[in-house]
Amino acid sequence: MTRIRPAKFKELEIIAEFQAAMALETEGLHLDKEKIILGIEAVFEDPGKGKYYVATESEDEVIACLLITPEWSEWRNGTVYWIQSVYVKKEHRGKGVFKELYRYIQALVNEDPELVGIRLYVELENKAAQSVYEKLGMDGEHYKLYEWLK
Repeated sequence: MTRIRPAKFKELEIIAEFQAAMALETEGLHLDKEKIILGIEAVFEDPGKGKYYVATESEDEVIACLLITPEWSEWRNGTVYWIQSVYVKKEHRGKGVFKELYRYIQALVNEDPELVGIRLYVELENKAAQSVYEKLGMDGEHYKLYEWLK
């Protein structure tokens, strides 16, 4: 049975492995593992940066993770949760694991009047992920994301 819960600091290494695998699979990027680890540590040390959640098959086997980061919306006078850094182990894909993670986050948002919604971004070519998000009731028609990265 899959269980969703906040990640523990001791799971930093598996989260780092997932992030490296996700970057390689989705964008063909080879990330610096030490930099990933430092970035994940920063989130654990400063909850204002975000929070990791994991899906587990047993207490010790992490099969998926995601990161939630907050964005203040003055239009809505509340916080929007951005879902980032999603990764589900290959052998667990197509089994509803992301759906369970998403529903868990959605329940957190529904239970807290300070939280007003959920957003995420997806690579334009990642049609499989887009299909999953649409089936969960997310709308990709409202905004187009632009970025500049140093």
